[in-house]
Amino acid sequence: MEFGELVREIRVDAAPEIVFDVVSRPEHMKMWWPDDASFEPEPGAAGELVWGDRAAVEAITVVEVDPPRRFALRWVAPAGEMPGEGNSLLVTFELEPSGDGTILRMTESGWRERGWEAAVLEEAFHDHERGWDMFLPRLRSYAPSVVAR
Repeated sequence: MEFGELVREIRVDAAPEIVFDVVSRPEHMKMWWPDDASFEPEPGAAGELVWGDRAAVEAITVVEVDPPRRFALRWVAPAGEMPGEGNSLLVTFELEPSGDGTILRMTESGWRERGWEAAVLEEAFHDHERGWDMFLPRLRSYAPSVVAR
């Protein structure tokens, strides 16, 4: 396995505009992924994702906001550094209309660029696989309950 990109694709029973809000707005994101989120959905905005009672906190940088097609952020940077190109992972959510729903394709890239030792890279990659396999079904369940704003 190369550990170049982690890709997941799911169908969500909600319109792309709603799914876009669910992946790009903190008040929705915290309903399916972190326990708390704070950021402005604007390119270049800094923020954080929080799990537990601040047991795990990840700084994020919003990279791309293209409603209702694409939202991207960087995270998992070295402690004390803001996530940027070359020091972090890039998570991209691409949305495509599909009948009365949306195909969501999540890609997490930047693994090899982190410069981790092979064992660390493999462990982190598999940890993120397990995480996305748990969180994306929550997104699929949550999105249909959201009313368009």
